[in-house]
Amino acid sequence: MASKENSSVSDLKDLKAVMTNAPVNNAADLSTGSAAEPRVAKIDAQGRAYGTGRRKDAVARVWVKPGKGQVIVNGRDQSVYFARQTQRLVLNQPFLIVGRVNHFDVWCTVTGGGLSGQAGAVRHGISRALENFDPALRPALKAAGMMTRDSRVVERKKVGLHKARRTKQWAKR
Repeated sequence: MASKENSSVSDLKDLKAVMTNAPVNNAADLSTGSAAEPRVAKIDAQGRAYGTGRRKDAVARVWVKPGKGQVIVNGRDQSVYFARQTQRLVLNQPFLIVGRVNHFDVWCTVTGGGLSGQAGAVRHGISRALENFDPALRPALKAAGMMTRDSRVVERKKVGLHKARRTKQWAKR
């Protein structure tokens, strides 16, 4: 038993020696990477910036370029595709936050989910595209919560229940 304890102590000493000779990666070493570099605009040859937005089951691919404020969703104007005023307000929130209403043309394709989820997905995509177009807009969009994907999704139905949480009716008598 004593020899077993001695061998484990010597193993620990060997491990300590190996650990002390190994290079140490502390937070200061990690912070000197790409985070210190300033963000640059990501614009394609046509002068557009791209952003992908997601909400519930909807996925939007959004392109933003300087223009007169025209928004085309799946080949139709935003007022035709999103008939409700609230959905159009959700869609235009990023422009209101950065103070650039009617400064950009938006062209997007959106699939999946319903109209509410699609409006949220387009909003998320517009925010990401605006950040790619002008990285200086990121702090305002981030503070307003536009850069964060809304992770709330529908809860799944459980076995033995009517819905996700709705149980079967129960009568005492």
